[in-house]
Amino acid sequence: MTTSLPETDIDDGDEYEAASAGSSPLTLKLTPEFCGVRLDKALSQLLPEFSRSRLQQWIDSGHVTVDGQPARGKNTMLGDETIVVELQEAPEEQAFKPEAMPLAIVHEDKAILVIDKPAGLVVHPAAGNWTGTLLNGLLHHAPALAGVPRAGIVHRLDKETSGLMVVAKTLQAQTDLVRQLQARTVKREYLALVLGQTQVSGRIEAAIGRHPRDRIKMAVSQHDSAKPAVTHYNRLAMGTLDGRPVSLIKCRLETGRTHQIRVHMQSIGFSLVGDPLYGKPHLASAFPRQALHAFRLGLTHPASGKDLEWTAGLPADFAGLLDRAGVGGVNLE
Repeated sequence: MTTSLPETDIDDGDEYEAASAGSSPLTLKLTPEFCGVRLDKALSQLLPEFSRSRLQQWIDSGHVTVDGQPARGKNTMLGDETIVVELQEAPEEQAFKPEAMPLAIVHEDKAILVIDKPAGLVVHPAAGNWTGTLLNGLLHHAPALAGVPRAGIVHRLDKETSGLMVVAKTLQAQTDLVRQLQARTVKREYLALVLGQTQVSGRIEAAIGRHPRDRIKMAVSQHDSAKPAVTHYNRLAMGTLDGRPVSLIKCRLETGRTHQIRVHMQSIGFSLVGDPLYGKPHLASAFPRQALHAFRLGLTHPASGKDLEWTAGLPADFAGLLDRAGVGGVNLE
């Protein structure tokens, strides 16, 4: 049985080609029919299994020589040259390889791993981030995760969001955790600093889908493809940041949609401090990332059946931001 993840699909890339690092160089002897043909076009005809962009990258990086000399793609061939192509691994082919990196492990047993993810760490490889992701680090820390889909990742945090994530170490644990997420029984609480003075508490129920004009953004939407989303929030304190009123809020998610808290809070007029995507660009400089931290995680252990809960202290940058806003040291309960 295949169980789907509760969030939007992860783009795993669509160009997986035959070459791999360490392959023997390809030696090609041109014939007269290539006289007057550009190098890049000649290669695309001779090596149709590789995309033109891939071949151009190899030319630009000096991994293609013509008669022993580096060449440019626009060079015209005479039809008697010897071309040597050193096959290079595509970036996406590095996506599922182990990489050593420090991991802040809050809990680990045979079934699950709970991580306190730092801001700036991408969770899953995708275009522009094929290496250096949490997935790569997980595969180094626990090589057996190579046998679990997506290295056990069942939910994600945005790159610039810090805080707690659970990872399944077995297929059985992954299936159980996905079911808990779909049943909305996993407890996920976040701290956010937003611009403006919110109500004391509120519930936002609004479906979220891809933004109709900006494909990197999500938006509250009534389109058929939009997914139901529910966010609860409570105001913990009010303060001032650079002369502007701000509110420290605690958010509890029922659902786990991409950018959910950022989209929901922006939709009611309270964008997150430091959020250049959904906030006001001229105010984003107040903090170098969206002020969002996943500070509490609770779930039923997939093996023991016990209810467990963890909390993650504020990272230094977030704590400093709250001090600047005059809301540091607030009771987070």
